[in-house]
Amino acid sequence: MAKLPDVYVGKRLFVGQGSPIALGIGPTEIRGSSYTEGPTITGNPLFPNVWAGAMFAPVRNSESPPAFIPGTLCMGVNNPYTIAVIGSAAFMGTVDTNRSVNVGGNLVAQGEVASRCGLHVLSAKKNFDIPHPSKSNWRLRHTCPEAPTNDVYFRGHLKNKNTIDLPSYWKKFVYRDSITVNLTPVGAHQDIIVQRIDDEKIYLQSKSAIPINCYYHVFAERKDGERLIPEYEGRTPADYPGDNSQYSISGYHYDIKEK
Repeated sequence: MAKLPDVYVGKRLFVGQGSPIALGIGPTEIRGSSYTEGPTITGNPLFPNVWAGAMFAPVRNSESPPAFIPGTLCMGVNNPYTIAVIGSAAFMGTVDTNRSVNVGGNLVAQGEVASRCGLHVLSAKKNFDIPHPSKSNWRLRHTCPEAPTNDVYFRGHLKNKNTIDLPSYWKKFVYRDSITVNLTPVGAHQDIIVQRIDDEKIYLQSKSAIPINCYYHVFAERKDGERLIPEYEGRTPADYPGDNSQYSISGYHYDIKEK
Protein backbone atom coordinates (compact mmCIF):
# COMPACT_ATOMS: atom_id res chain seq x y z
CA MET A 1 0.00 0.00 0.00
CA ALA A 2 1.49 3.30 -1.12
CA LYS A 3 1.27 6.31 1.21
CA LEU A 4 1.03 9.73 -0.42
CA PRO A 5 0.94 13.16 1.26
CA ASP A 6 -1.64 14.88 -0.98
CA VAL A 7 -3.35 13.77 -4.17
CA TYR A 8 -4.71 16.43 -6.53
CA VAL A 9 -7.65 15.52 -8.80
CA GLY A 10 -8.44 18.28 -11.27
CA LYS A 11 -11.73 16.96 -12.63
CA ARG A 12 -13.43 13.92 -11.13
CA LEU A 13 -12.44 11.12 -8.75
CA PHE A 14 -13.68 7.57 -9.29
CA VAL A 15 -13.18 4.70 -6.84
CA GLY A 16 -14.43 1.32 -8.04
CA GLN A 17 -16.59 0.60 -11.07
CA GLY A 18 -19.70 2.33 -12.29
CA SER A 19 -20.87 5.23 -14.43
CA PRO A 20 -22.45 7.95 -12.26
CA ILE A 21 -24.68 9.75 -14.78
CA ALA A 22 -25.50 12.44 -12.23
CA LEU A 23 -21.89 13.69 -12.36
CA GLY A 24 -22.17 14.52 -16.07
CA ILE A 25 -20.88 13.05 -19.31
CA GLY A 26 -18.38 14.65 -21.68
CA PRO A 27 -18.78 18.46 -21.75
CA THR A 28 -21.24 18.30 -18.85
CA GLU A 29 -18.81 16.60 -16.44
CA ILE A 30 -18.85 18.34 -13.07
CA ARG A 31 -15.43 19.53 -11.96
CA GLY A 32 -14.53 18.63 -8.39
CA SER A 33 -17.02 15.78 -8.13
CA SER A 34 -16.34 12.22 -6.99
CA TYR A 35 -17.87 8.76 -7.09
CA THR A 36 -17.19 5.95 -4.65
CA GLU A 37 -18.62 2.51 -5.23
CA GLY A 38 -18.67 2.10 -1.47
CA PRO A 39 -19.00 1.39 1.27
CA THR A 40 -17.07 4.30 2.77
CA ILE A 41 -16.15 5.19 6.35
CA THR A 42 -15.43 8.77 7.43
CA GLY A 43 -14.01 9.45 10.87
CA ASN A 44 -13.49 6.72 13.46
CA PRO A 45 -13.02 3.40 11.58
CA LEU A 46 -14.34 1.15 14.35
CA PHE A 47 -17.63 0.19 12.71
CA PRO A 48 -18.28 -3.49 13.50
CA ASN A 49 -19.77 -4.18 10.07
CA VAL A 50 -21.15 -2.48 6.98
CA TRP A 51 -24.20 -0.47 8.03
CA ALA A 52 -24.63 1.68 4.93
CA GLY A 53 -23.04 2.92 1.72
CA ALA A 54 -21.59 5.84 3.68
CA MET A 55 -20.82 5.61 7.40
CA PHE A 56 -19.90 8.68 9.45
CA ALA A 57 -18.37 8.95 12.89
CA PRO A 58 -16.54 11.73 14.80
CA VAL A 59 -13.04 12.34 13.42
CA ARG A 60 -10.12 10.72 15.20
CA ASN A 61 -7.18 12.92 14.14
CA SER A 62 -6.00 15.80 16.30
CA GLU A 63 -5.59 18.23 13.38
CA SER A 64 -9.32 18.63 12.81
CA PRO A 65 -10.70 21.80 14.42
CA PRO A 66 -13.49 21.10 16.91
CA ALA A 67 -15.60 24.13 15.96
CA PHE A 68 -18.28 24.05 13.28
CA ILE A 69 -17.04 25.51 9.99
CA PRO A 70 -19.81 26.80 7.65
CA GLY A 71 -19.77 25.21 4.23
CA THR A 72 -18.19 21.93 5.31
CA LEU A 73 -19.30 18.50 6.40
CA CYS A 74 -17.88 18.74 9.90
CA MET A 75 -17.24 15.87 12.30
CA GLY A 76 -15.15 17.69 14.91
CA VAL A 77 -13.83 15.81 17.93
CA ASN A 78 -15.63 18.14 20.33
CA ASN A 79 -18.47 19.02 17.99
CA PRO A 80 -21.98 17.91 19.09
CA TYR A 81 -22.89 17.01 15.51
CA THR A 82 -21.84 13.85 13.72
CA ILE A 83 -23.11 15.24 10.40
CA ALA A 84 -23.54 18.97 9.80
CA VAL A 85 -24.82 20.12 6.42
CA ILE A 86 -25.09 23.67 5.04
CA GLY A 87 -27.28 23.43 1.98
CA SER A 88 -29.21 20.35 0.82
CA ALA A 89 -28.72 16.64 1.43
CA ALA A 90 -30.28 13.82 -0.60
CA PHE A 91 -30.53 10.20 0.58
CA MET A 92 -31.72 7.26 -1.54
CA GLY A 93 -31.70 4.78 1.34
CA THR A 94 -31.63 4.72 5.13
CA VAL A 95 -29.85 7.31 7.27
CA ASP A 96 -28.57 5.71 10.49
CA THR A 97 -26.75 7.84 13.06
CA ASN A 98 -26.60 7.69 16.84
CA ARG A 99 -25.75 11.37 17.11
CA SER A 100 -27.28 14.62 15.86
CA VAL A 101 -27.77 15.56 12.21
CA ASN A 102 -27.77 19.35 11.78
CA VAL A 103 -29.14 20.47 8.41
CA GLY A 104 -28.96 24.15 7.49
CA GLY A 105 -30.87 23.70 4.25
CA ASN A 106 -33.18 21.05 2.80
CA LEU A 107 -33.09 17.37 3.69
CA VAL A 108 -34.51 15.17 0.90
CA ALA A 109 -35.14 11.47 1.54
CA GLN A 110 -36.45 9.11 -1.15
CA GLY A 111 -37.07 6.41 1.44
CA GLU A 112 -38.46 6.38 4.96
CA VAL A 113 -37.44 8.86 7.67
CA ALA A 114 -37.14 7.02 10.99
CA SER A 115 -36.09 8.15 14.46
CA ARG A 116 -35.64 6.58 17.90
CA CYS A 117 -33.73 3.65 16.36
CA GLY A 118 -36.58 2.98 13.95
CA LEU A 119 -39.36 3.16 16.55
CA HIS A 120 -40.85 6.28 14.95
CA VAL A 121 -41.49 6.33 11.20
CA LEU A 122 -42.57 9.64 9.70
CA SER A 123 -45.13 8.01 7.41
CA ALA A 124 -47.03 6.70 10.41
CA LYS A 125 -49.12 8.89 12.71
CA LYS A 126 -47.29 12.10 13.61
CA ASN A 127 -46.61 11.88 17.34
CA PHE A 128 -44.11 12.31 20.11
CA ASP A 129 -43.34 10.03 23.04
CA ILE A 130 -41.59 11.40 26.16
CA PRO A 131 -41.05 10.44 29.80
CA HIS A 132 -44.21 11.22 31.76
CA PRO A 133 -43.84 14.64 33.45
CA SER A 134 -45.61 13.60 36.67
CA LYS A 135 -45.71 9.77 36.89
CA SER A 136 -42.55 7.84 37.65
CA ASN A 137 -41.80 4.97 35.21
CA TRP A 138 -44.60 6.09 32.89
CA ARG A 139 -44.46 7.67 29.43
CA LEU A 140 -46.65 10.21 27.62
CA ARG A 141 -47.59 9.91 23.94
CA HIS A 142 -49.48 12.58 21.96
CA THR A 143 -50.36 12.61 18.29
CA CYS A 144 -50.99 15.46 15.86
CA PRO A 145 -54.56 16.18 14.72
CA GLU A 146 -55.38 15.45 11.09
CA ALA A 147 -58.12 17.11 9.06
CA PRO A 148 -59.44 17.34 5.47
CA THR A 149 -58.80 21.10 5.40
CA ASN A 150 -55.70 23.26 5.87
CA ASP A 151 -56.76 24.66 9.22
CA VAL A 152 -55.19 27.03 11.71
CA TYR A 153 -56.54 27.87 15.14
CA PHE A 154 -56.12 29.97 18.24
CA ARG A 155 -57.72 29.69 21.68
CA GLY A 156 -58.00 31.60 24.92
CA HIS A 157 -60.06 32.85 27.86
CA LEU A 158 -62.46 35.79 27.46
CA LYS A 159 -63.63 37.64 30.58
CA ASN A 160 -65.72 40.81 30.98
CA LYS A 161 -65.70 41.40 27.21
CA ASN A 162 -68.03 40.59 24.34
CA THR A 163 -65.48 40.53 21.50
CA ILE A 164 -62.67 38.13 20.59
CA ASP A 165 -59.81 39.76 18.70
CA LEU A 166 -58.79 37.82 15.61
CA PRO A 167 -55.03 37.57 14.90
CA SER A 168 -54.07 40.57 12.77
CA TYR A 169 -52.58 38.37 10.05
CA TRP A 170 -55.80 36.36 9.61
CA LYS A 171 -57.31 39.09 7.39
CA LYS A 172 -55.34 37.91 4.35
CA PHE A 173 -54.49 34.45 5.70
CA VAL A 174 -57.84 32.64 6.10
CA TYR A 175 -61.27 32.48 4.48
CA ARG A 176 -63.54 34.52 6.72
CA ASP A 177 -66.55 32.30 5.91
CA SER A 178 -64.57 29.29 7.19
CA ILE A 179 -64.20 30.66 10.74
CA THR A 180 -65.88 28.55 13.41
CA VAL A 181 -66.04 29.31 17.13
CA ASN A 182 -66.43 26.97 20.09
CA LEU A 183 -67.44 28.62 23.38
CA THR A 184 -67.42 27.12 26.89
CA PRO A 185 -69.04 29.26 29.62
CA VAL A 186 -67.14 29.43 32.92
CA GLY A 187 -68.87 29.50 36.31
CA ALA A 188 -72.50 29.65 35.14
CA HIS A 189 -74.77 29.24 32.13
CA GLN A 190 -74.64 32.41 30.05
CA ASP A 191 -76.50 31.65 26.79
CA ILE A 192 -73.60 33.00 24.71
CA ILE A 193 -73.92 33.14 20.93
CA VAL A 194 -71.75 34.43 18.07
CA GLN A 195 -73.55 37.55 16.82
CA ARG A 196 -71.28 38.32 13.86
CA ILE A 197 -67.71 38.12 12.57
CA ASP A 198 -65.71 40.69 10.63
CA ASP A 199 -62.04 40.89 9.58
CA GLU A 200 -60.85 41.88 13.03
CA LYS A 201 -63.24 40.58 15.70
CA ILE A 202 -65.76 37.98 16.73
CA TYR A 203 -68.78 39.65 18.40
CA LEU A 204 -70.56 37.70 21.12
CA GLN A 205 -73.97 38.19 22.71
CA SER A 206 -75.26 36.85 26.03
CA LYS A 207 -78.71 36.75 27.66
CA SER A 208 -77.15 36.38 31.08
CA ALA A 209 -77.10 39.24 33.57
CA ILE A 210 -73.48 38.45 34.50
CA PRO A 211 -70.50 39.54 32.37
CA ILE A 212 -69.27 37.06 29.78
CA ASN A 213 -66.71 34.59 31.11
CA CYS A 214 -65.82 31.78 28.70
CA TYR A 215 -63.12 29.79 27.00
CA TYR A 216 -62.95 29.98 23.20
CA HIS A 217 -61.46 27.86 20.43
CA VAL A 218 -61.44 29.36 16.93
CA PHE A 219 -60.66 27.47 13.70
CA ALA A 220 -60.33 28.74 10.12
CA GLU A 221 -59.07 27.47 6.76
CA ARG A 222 -55.97 29.00 5.19
CA LYS A 223 -56.38 30.76 1.83
CA ASP A 224 -52.70 31.32 1.00
CA GLY A 225 -52.74 28.30 -1.31
CA GLU A 226 -55.15 25.99 -3.06
CA ARG A 227 -57.71 24.13 -1.01
CA LEU A 228 -56.90 20.58 -0.03
CA ILE A 229 -58.53 17.77 -2.00
CA PRO A 230 -58.93 15.12 0.73
CA GLU A 231 -60.11 12.27 -1.53
CA TYR A 232 -58.86 11.57 -5.03
CA GLU A 233 -58.52 8.68 -7.44
CA GLY A 234 -54.99 7.31 -7.75
CA ARG A 235 -52.46 4.71 -6.70
CA THR A 236 -49.73 6.96 -5.21
CA PRO A 237 -49.44 10.57 -3.94
CA ALA A 238 -48.10 11.46 -7.41
CA ASP A 239 -51.70 11.09 -8.69
CA TYR A 240 -52.92 13.97 -6.50
CA PRO A 241 -55.02 16.21 -8.81
CA GLY A 242 -53.90 19.44 -7.15
CA ASP A 243 -50.53 21.14 -6.74
CA ASN A 244 -48.30 18.63 -4.93
CA SER A 245 -45.56 21.25 -4.52
CA GLN A 246 -47.68 22.95 -1.84
CA TYR A 247 -47.51 19.93 0.46
CA SER A 248 -44.83 18.07 2.35
CA ILE A 249 -45.98 14.48 1.98
CA SER A 250 -45.22 12.48 5.11
CA GLY A 251 -43.49 9.25 4.04
CA TYR A 252 -44.13 9.62 0.31
CA HIS A 253 -43.76 5.87 -0.34
CA TYR A 254 -45.54 4.67 2.77
CA ASP A 255 -48.34 3.01 0.80
CA ILE A 256 -46.04 0.87 -1.34
CA LYS A 257 -43.28 -0.08 1.11
CA GLU A 258 -42.75 -3.75 1.85
CA LYS A 259 -44.41 -5.04 5.00
